[in-house]
Amino acid sequence: MAIAAVPAYLGKNFREASPGMRFGFLLPIWTTRSDQENEVNKRAEAKSREGDEVRQLRREGMDVAIRELCRRQRNPLPGLWDKNDFAARNAWKEITALTPADKMQMEALSARQLALSSMMPTDRILVLPAQSTAPFTTGLGNEHPLENGFAFLNPYGLPYLPGSGIKGVLRQAARQLADSEWGETRGWTADKRYPLTVQQGQQRRPVLDAGNNPVMLSVLDVLFGYETDAGETTHVRGALSFWDVIPQIKGNNLTVDIMTPHQGHYYQKGETPHESGQPIPVSYLTIPPGSGFSFHVVCDLAHLTRLAPELAANQTWKTLLQHAFTHAFQWLGFGAKTAVGYGAMHLDQQAQDKREREIRENRARAERTALEASLTENQKTIRAFIDKCEKRQAELNGRKDKQNTGIHQEASKLVKGATGWSPEEKQALAQAIRQWLPQVIEKVEKDTFRKMGISALEQP
Repeated sequence: MAIAAVPAYLGKNFREASPGMRFGFLLPIWTTRSDQENEVNKRAEAKSREGDEVRQLRREGMDVAIRELCRRQRNPLPGLWDKNDFAARNAWKEITALTPADKMQMEALSARQLALSSMMPTDRILVLPAQSTAPFTTGLGNEHPLENGFAFLNPYGLPYLPGSGIKGVLRQAARQLADSEWGETRGWTADKRYPLTVQQGQQRRPVLDAGNNPVMLSVLDVLFGYETDAGETTHVRGALSFWDVIPQIKGNNLTVDIMTPHQGHYYQKGETPHESGQPIPVSYLTIPPGSGFSFHVVCDLAHLTRLAPELAANQTWKTLLQHAFTHAFQWLGFGAKTAVGYGAMHLDQQAQDKREREIRENRARAERTALEASLTENQKTIRAFIDKCEKRQAELNGRKDKQNTGIHQEASKLVKGATGWSPEEKQALAQAIRQWLPQVIEKVEKDTFRKMGISALEQP
């Protein structure tokens, strides 16, 4: 049985390890002595000329048989610690499985990004949830024993789409829109309309290039960055930064796709191209369609305002970027193999509405927590009374309680116990009682407040 190239004390069962670890460090595809012996015995059982030869070699000893079969040009026996092709084909089953811990970690990382984004001002961040409509793959160019690599985020070992790749796709989408290649510019333009300057106020002056001309920036330069030709030093950092995306994978497995290069003899061996080649299928990892992708883009507003104030005003940068995302979803795709349809996505409007609602709730919760932390004990008591009134009003659903019950009795106790409160606290309590008591108690009139002694609380 083929094993992973790891110390023996780690064991052989790595099913609970992350997909990235199982695809890389813990990949069980390396030939052992027992694999070689099993293969020798299997070949010796064949009723053929090769079987006769292997049986003869085996009579001279297993070491001799293994050594001679490894030297053969045709169908050689895998050497010790060589890649075992049979094990490599079976390894895909172990690599693609996702454990409950993997799914929980994906959700936790996504929730962490949501929590971080909800704490930022809305004019500084753009959050766009999307859903893949085709398989997604990335990192195929990474070196790997199974021919094609894959991008896993360390130390979690989960598939991810790097922020640098997102930036590249969005820049290409913006460039296509700016060049009117698709009919509509959606506000993008390639015109160099923003002068690059240094210093502030009266000392502000334009930056000059090697030809002593003012350096002008386009919308793309401002948002994505500006890099000059070799030998020049006038580079500008873009105002946007892109977070990595942790896909929320649909189902409990990654998937395996296969490509079949038909001209391998030409590309790899330099032979004359012809139609009688023998293509060898190559497998690679993908993320199935229907998986969720949440894109986060952060804008450095101070930097953007210095370079192009009109893009910072009214969140113009966000509108432009949404158009670029829409174009990228429809026509470009993300990740690898986009030319054959991989990486296509669409905006998940339902998820976007849910995220915006969660962001508002998280922000409101944070503001409320900060407010409560600044309240005095008496102010917290008033806040608790208001919360109780709100809850009771929802329970009554249009009805009202009778006088001298529940909320009414509690309000009376608060009025009697507020003698040592500050004038501001007394007035706040009186205001809360006057506002909420008529909403939950029936037949509340001026005489009701007089009997409670609220007027004494309202004295300056």
